[in-house]
Amino acid sequence: MAAPGGTLNCEDFSMFQEVLKLMRTIDDRIVHSLNTTVPTVSFSGKVDATQTCKQLYESMMEAHLTRDKAIKSCIAQTSEVVGQLREERAKDSENLTLLKQLRKEQTKLKLMQSELNVEEVVNDRSLKVFSERCRIHYIPPKVK
Repeated sequence: MAAPGGTLNCEDFSMFQEVLKLMRTIDDRIVHSLNTTVPTVSFSGKVDATQTCKQLYESMMEAHLTRDKAIKSCIAQTSEVVGQLREERAKDSENLTLLKQLRKEQTKLKLMQSELNVEEVVNDRSLKVFSERCRIHYIPPKVK
């Protein structure tokens, strides 16, 4: 998966987290974006708040979808590696190097799965802030 500033590396968990951090920039700066683009009542005539909120919402949803796909792709890739290592361990249960590698991959898989929970919290927070600030200007479509 391509990401701003780099490629999502599923092999190295610390790099995986670093790229996700870069990809979450829009959510980290949501309050600033809303404050600088959505006008207060006194400036409401100078900016089209409806269009601004709609564009911000669409870019936020695109970022959420991209990150979700990237995380799930890495989870699938790591799950596949864990499956292969389990098969190899079944054939050679005495191989300590193989056992260590399996444990390492299982730990990485659990950490990646926990990133889905982090992603849910980040998305919920961003949507809450967005709806508090843009609810009178733009109502996003219902998500199924």
